[in-house]
This record gives sequence, C-alpha cells and structure tokens, in this order.
Amino acid sequence: MKRSKWLFCCLALFACSEAADAQNTNNTAAKTGYASVNGLKMYYEIHGDGQPLLLLHGSHATIETTFGPMIPALKQHHKVIAVELQGHGHTADIDRQITCEAMADDISALINQLKLEKVDILGYSMGSGVALNVAIKHPELIRKMVLLSPVYKSEGIQPDYWPMLPTIKPEIFEGSPVKQAYDSVAPDPKNWPVLVDKLKTIYTRGFDWNKQKISTIKSPVMVVIGDADMVKAEHAVEMFRIFGGGQFGDLKGLPNSQLAILPATTHVGMLFRSDWLLPMIQSFLDQPVK
Repeated sequence: MKRSKWLFCCLALFACSEAADAQNTNNTAAKTGYASVNGLKMYYEIHGDGQPLLLLHGSHATIETTFGPMIPALKQHHKVIAVELQGHGHTADIDRQITCEAMADDISALINQLKLEKVDILGYSMGSGVALNVAIKHPELIRKMVLLSPVYKSEGIQPDYWPMLPTIKPEIFEGSPVKQAYDSVAPDPKNWPVLVDKLKTIYTRGFDWNKQKISTIKSPVMVVIGDADMVKAEHAVEMFRIFGGGQFGDLKGLPNSQLAILPATTHVGMLFRSDWLLPMIQSFLDQPVK
C-alpha cells in the first residue's frame, strides 16, 4: 500500500472511530456563526465559557475530524472558539492560495471582530503553522499556544514527506469519512479537488518562517509531537529551545514553555491521544503566565 494511501486510511479510521461520538455531544448548546474576514465567510463555533481558547484544525479536515473528541472536555474550562479555515468544512474557498500566512491574517481579523481578549491557541499540524504566524504578526493577541506537530521550516519535516506529496490525489479520499464530512457541510462539495491541489503547496521545500522572528514570541508555548511524527524530533527540540526551553530546571527553574514527545505516536496518531493530551494541555493552560 502506498504511504499516502496508508496515511489517509489512518485518518479515515480516526474519523470513523471517534468523530461520530463527538457529533453527539459537541453541537449541543454551541453558538455558530460566520465572520466576514479578508473576503472569507469564516465559520466558527463557540462552546462553553472562560478564557478564550481558539482551535485551529489540520489540513483537509473539519472541526469535528480534528477536535471532536477534545471539545467536550475543553469547553468545561474554556470559551472554545473552533473555526474552519479557508476552503475547509463550512468555510467556502476564495480565489487565493491557501497559506499559513494568509490564514493567520484571517484569524487575527476574527479575534478582533469577536472582540476577544488575549486568546490561547491550540493548533494541529497546518493549524499550528497558522498559530505560529498569528504570534509572529500579532503577538499582542496571544496568551499561550499549544502546537501539535508544528514546523517552522521545511528542514523540520521528515524526508519521506516530499516524495509522498505528489501522490496525494482527490480520489484517494473517496468514500472516506474525511471526504464525507467535507461533503456534508461544504458550501460547494465540488471544490474538493481544488482544495486538495492547493494544500499540496502549503508546505514547500525551502520554506522558512525565520528563527529570528519566531524567537520574538514571548508567549509560553507547548510543543507536542509523536515519536514517529511527520516532524523530526530534532526540530521539535529546536523549537522548544527557541521558546526558552532546554535549561537545567533544578538550577534555573522551569521554563515558561514545555515539550512533549508522545511514545508510539504518528502524525495522524496524535489525534488518537486525547486521553494523554487533555490533562497536559489543561495543566499548561492553567499555569499563570510569568
């Protein structure tokens, strides 16, 4: 089986096993709406009350297929604002390439439009790239960030990713719950091939969001990867050090930022680790900002 097919079979299995249960709980008492930002009608859901926590999903996904199992627990402690990014889920595509930089501008506009105070952000994969770019451009909007499987440059991605990328075709998804989720909510389900094609260029060889710019982010950051992730472990450690980690805590105290490498966990497998992630995320977000 080709690696690309294996990857999306895993994603399909995830959607089958967990998203259906999530749909039974997440839609109750949720406020939904659309925000007009930068030419987009961006869909969002608001669950619960408390410190705002913005959820940014992964590529090809919806709110449910990325965060469905987590929202019931997160909304007990936070005002959860879950969005669907350009071309994903309920949010129609526009005549613009899909880039983390452009979507970061959309998210910044959304935060201001909803008149939120400083937000926490939980981003997975593509969503973590969007979160990084929000923090680079608008650090005043961010209190803390949890980045699941983040990269800031192409060198941080495993080399196997690049030959796999051209094999990702729209038909790979046919019949999968991921595609079914898209078809059930997308304003124009016929746009799926366009979305798949655009997402092939979101990470390109040679991209780099600049270590110096990232080092200006002062908000505490939790970096989380799997030990068999698309993200190299060395890259995650590098990012942790950029955010102030890697010191001898017994002598210098604990840093504001944190690093977690989950055992026996792949990139897609991260989505199965709610039972590990939720207590770590909640503990991190609960700690006062120094």
